[in-house]
Amino acid sequence: MPQPQAAPRRAPADALTTTPKGRVYAMLDTDGDGFASRHDYFARIERARQATGRTHDDPLVIAAHATGERAWAAMDANGDGVMTYEEYVAWVDADKFDNVCRHALGALFDLADADQDGALDRSQFTALRQALNNRASNADAAFDALDRDGGGLIGRTEYLASIRAYITGEGSPMGDALY
Repeated sequence: MPQPQAAPRRAPADALTTTPKGRVYAMLDTDGDGFASRHDYFARIERARQATGRTHDDPLVIAAHATGERAWAAMDANGDGVMTYEEYVAWVDADKFDNVCRHALGALFDLADADQDGALDRSQFTALRQALNNRASNADAAFDALDRDGGGLIGRTEYLASIRAYITGEGSPMGDALY
């Protein structure tokens, strides 16, 4: 007979403000209850869809949901609908970013890329990051940190590389500004 599972512990408040993985986890917890749930994760995709004005049947929305499903399945390995802070910290690393997160985050980038030119302008970037649970002022500072040449556009590759660098502890001016 299966043993009842212990109630998951909430994320430690100090970790959510002092470590890159903790800050990202806090952003994933869209309702602020101390857990990143399936609902939290897919709420971010829905907010990105709404922010970009796309319909549910838009191929990019469908792709974002499909990559989101794969990412969530990988993150919620025990299938209980909750990814605790401890599970997230133990799970996320460079390999997981490269093989799971990059695709999900790239699909969200593509939603925001209105003209599909592989780059976001400031308003597209800010709308995406707000949909993903970052403050507008942080998104604005993150855009400035990434737009080193002052061209007014952030490319998909540099965007994803910056998130990867932040998660893996390599340092990211964009990540530092966002979180």
